[in-house]
Amino acid sequence: MSHVAPVASSPRPNRIAIRRALISVSNKNGILEFAQALAARGVSLLSTGGTAALLAKNGLQVTPVEDITRFPEMLDGRVKTLHPAVHGGLLARRDLPEHLQALNAAGFGPIDMLVVNLYPFRETLARPGASYEDVIENIDIGGPAMLRAGAKNHDGVAVVVDPSDYADLLAELDANDNTLGWPTRQRLAKKVFAHTADYDGAISNFLNALDAVDCDPNSAGCMAPAPESASPYPQVLTMQVNKVQAMRYGENPHQSAAFYKESQARAGTLANYTQLQGKELSYNNIADADAAWSCVRSFAEPACVIVKHANPCGVALGADALTAYQKAFKTDPTSAFGGILAFNSRLTGAAAQEISKQFAEVIIAPEFDDEALKVFSTKANLRLLKIALGEDDAISSGRDLKRVSGGLLVQTPDRNTLTPAQLKVVTTLQPTAQQLQDLFFAWKVCTWVKSNAIVFCGGGMTLGVGAGQMSRIDSARIAAIKAQHAGLELKASAVASDAFFPFRDGLDAVADAGATCVIQPGGSVRDDEVIAAANERGIAMVFTSMRHFRH
Repeated sequence: MSHVAPVASSPRPNRIAIRRALISVSNKNGILEFAQALAARGVSLLSTGGTAALLAKNGLQVTPVEDITRFPEMLDGRVKTLHPAVHGGLLARRDLPEHLQALNAAGFGPIDMLVVNLYPFRETLARPGASYEDVIENIDIGGPAMLRAGAKNHDGVAVVVDPSDYADLLAELDANDNTLGWPTRQRLAKKVFAHTADYDGAISNFLNALDAVDCDPNSAGCMAPAPESASPYPQVLTMQVNKVQAMRYGENPHQSAAFYKESQARAGTLANYTQLQGKELSYNNIADADAAWSCVRSFAEPACVIVKHANPCGVALGADALTAYQKAFKTDPTSAFGGILAFNSRLTGAAAQEISKQFAEVIIAPEFDDEALKVFSTKANLRLLKIALGEDDAISSGRDLKRVSGGLLVQTPDRNTLTPAQLKVVTTLQPTAQQLQDLFFAWKVCTWVKSNAIVFCGGGMTLGVGAGQMSRIDSARIAAIKAQHAGLELKASAVASDAFFPFRDGLDAVADAGATCVIQPGGSVRDDEVIAAANERGIAMVFTSMRHFRH
């Protein structure tokens, strides 16, 4: 084995030559092509296990790690890279002669590039039927140790954990005589430490979510907990979010802000938007867009939701996006000015022409046709966000987080899954089929309105929305006033209340406005009084036994 000649102490190098690379990857996407490209540039390749076999099978000259450690893999591969030949090659400072002399004396050489990704812990955990043993065996030990060693010493080592970096690194090598610059090495090191922190966080969350097993693990009656038995609330909650953008300011100009995305954000969530045009999104744009998108994607039929200050001010169903928008806009044209519009169906040119008559801040849809994009292109500041509808449970599978002073409130999302079988008719008068349809629509909308919430609906559209009041009767009065100002008739309308009516006065208020059916959770000590009022006023009322406070 060749010896490494000591070099004089020197300042941090701007560029380092890549002569020797260690490759050991679980995710082998693109690794063969990357290794071939490195070899073609004269880089010596070291590798382990399955990666070494893949490279050798495809004609690459590769040195197995055991040839430099002079020790075979052991313990079913649990120990293979935890050795001074590897970690010395990664951690030796190139600017300290004594480090290089120590490597030379041991017969080790420096490793200039490390290409490693980790055992699929999350993927194993998510696999149906995975056992506790399967999950534990997919906790990588040697990989994170190498990554942290190389990333700590990024003065002299380029550490690659993400296959998406392969092409850019080859381009930089080609442009700079097989060298990589300090900014690149530092960027890669940042990515490594974020990656290993996220990986360890996933392991910590899994183990902290399991109840302790108080028995002899070797006894027949003691079974290790299955992964699916984990609580959604681990004793220690670790999460990682990645900065998407810095913002000009927060809710108000005197506040600073940034937008972060969860590292495991699923398709269908707002964080996975693609901005097609318009100004940079503001803090309030994103908050309101999330409210609009969460509401609209809860409907199966084509729907439009218009949000202002986190509250829906117009929601409607239609045969297509155009008719849904026209109905939603009628609810409250005044509040719709400068609002956030969300659609769950394709936005056409005809819909775009109608929407363009009003001022909107943001428009969200899963798809925009070419004509719609052409129409909107005349409004340079209008933000267009394209978001895939994704899986049905994309939102409900996550966690709702609310920051409080010195802590965090964590809960499951409020997913409205009410079915007809869950309804309890509590009045003498039974709701008609049409009334039930209106009540279900109103109930869905009510889920996304700030408490106290009262929502009048009819014919697949909102007619009046009362939101965020300290008393429920005030919300009822405001909703009726809103409908009156919009010129909408509340006679024979359906009403949803996000929580029970504590007194009959709220029920009387919606009846006075023209409602003929009501949906509410029930559960008040005065339920009998409210039911009696509904019977007296000739109103059909159903209880859901499900509350939808939204603060």
